[in-house]
Amino acid sequence: MLLSSINQQLSGTIWRLEIDSLSDTIFLETRTADKQVSFSSINLVNSKINFEDYTSEERWLTGIEASYDGVLLLHNYQSDNTPVHKGLTAIDENAQVLWSNYTYAFDHLSTTGPVVFNTQIQPKKLFLIDVKTGAMLRPFSMDIDTEAENRVQFPQSALPSGVDNLPVSEVHGNIVQSLHYNKFRIVSLHTLTGVQLQQHLYIMDGAALVYEDLLNTDIQKMQPESFILYRNWLVYIKNKAELKVVPL
Repeated sequence: MLLSSINQQLSGTIWRLEIDSLSDTIFLETRTADKQVSFSSINLVNSKINFEDYTSEERWLTGIEASYDGVLLLHNYQSDNTPVHKGLTAIDENAQVLWSNYTYAFDHLSTTGPVVFNTQIQPKKLFLIDVKTGAMLRPFSMDIDTEAENRVQFPQSALPSGVDNLPVSEVHGNIVQSLHYNKFRIVSLHTLTGVQLQQHLYIMDGAALVYEDLLNTDIQKMQPESFILYRNWLVYIKNKAELKVVPL
């Protein structure tokens, strides 16, 4: 049987998840009902919690922008009634602020680092910054600063007829989520017991069931994108507030 390497209960609802492929670090944004946002960081290789429930001076109007080389980039908002991002703050693995710049706005992440622009300069001019210092390195080059590779795999939709050997009598709905990795097949599906809708996760090794978990209980509607695969780690969220990772 497979075992999870990370079982981390967070203090609020997991709002966003970001993975840094250079450091194999997962960053989490959580939000609570009393409008408090916090951030956590966990190393996937050794399951070490770098920091947990980090909060900034801005209680609510901030969030994860990107991550690069172990550094988490947070954004603010242009105002409290617009989704437009403005400003960047860099946090290291010890939850220390490396730098802040409130005129920067994030454009995209390249293989060489974050690409940003100065909101005070028009027309918009992109440039590469040093993620550790925030210093401008040079103007953005499309040939050199190619888009960062996304190593995350998402499940694909499959028909319920392909759930043989799973310990479920009837699948609710006409779609399940499925992904193959090496010898494993990962499946997520919904069941309905009375009026209670539940979401399940199964990992099959051939015909053998090697892992199972109940992802969500008593939910109101079917949940999409129930898991992701990053390198050889299966990553999923249980009951909206618990991060679980299973090495495959």
